Amino acid sequence: MPLFATTWPWIGLGAAGILLILLAAGNGLAADRSVRRWLDMGWLTWLGVAVYLLHQFEEHGVDMLGRPYAFRGALCAELSYRDPIACPVPLSFITSVNVGGVWLAGILAALLAPRRPLLGLSFFAVPLVNIFAHAGPAVMNSRYNPGLFTAASLFAPVCLWVLFVAVKRYGAGLKALSLLVASGLAVHGVLLGSLLLFLRGYIGPEVLSVTQALNGLVPLALMYFAMPDRPVSVAPARPAPRAPRRRAPKPPPPPVE
Repeated sequence: MPLFATTWPWIGLGAAGILLILLAAGNGLAADRSVRRWLDMGWLTWLGVAVYLLHQFEEHGVDMLGRPYAFRGALCAELSYRDPIACPVPLSFITSVNVGGVWLAGILAALLAPRRPLLGLSFFAVPLVNIFAHAGPAVMNSRYNPGLFTAASLFAPVCLWVLFVAVKRYGAGLKALSLLVASGLAVHGVLLGSLLLFLRGYIGPEVLSVTQALNGLVPLALMYFAMPDRPVSVAPARPAPRAPRRRAPKPPPPPVE
């Protein structure tokens, strides 16, 4: 476990590279090939997975300041543990949050998006809230935190575009968007709440890890049960304008005798 706990960000980085190549090479990951890729929720969900893998590498691989596995040290500092080595936050917690929660939820959402586009949308609940989880402390403390760069440069534009496509093409309404934000907040709340319970001795590391793995599925589960069981209707594309009918030329007048 300790070896995988420090190598999984590099595995994710390799997977992100493969995904980005597939996404750029063609529309093989798109569910509806009759439209452009960036209008298809299936393709966008796979893009979200690739973007999240890059974000995870900045947090837990090497951050923008060249520090390895920097997020855990920053988290420990926020919890008043100045020494990362003596910090009681287990490596299994970080691993289960990112591998068990994000990877599993992302793959499931991307596979289900072709039939249920809103289930693909549910994957963006966590990165949408994560933008503010990084931007807020950065503004308040006036300093960089691990994950800030990808949250601002990747999460923000991708999430905004996905929301636009979800509303305009897939008819996502206020209920779906509210559920998206609420589930993202719930995931972050359970994450921090369960960690505090562990640090105070109420739960063990096994319960903490299982909780994080299941916690990542909360947005998908809520969207599945709260929204209609039928696929969201896709807004029809505008028909191409018809070419004007060409009138037959008038016959020439009869010759005058």
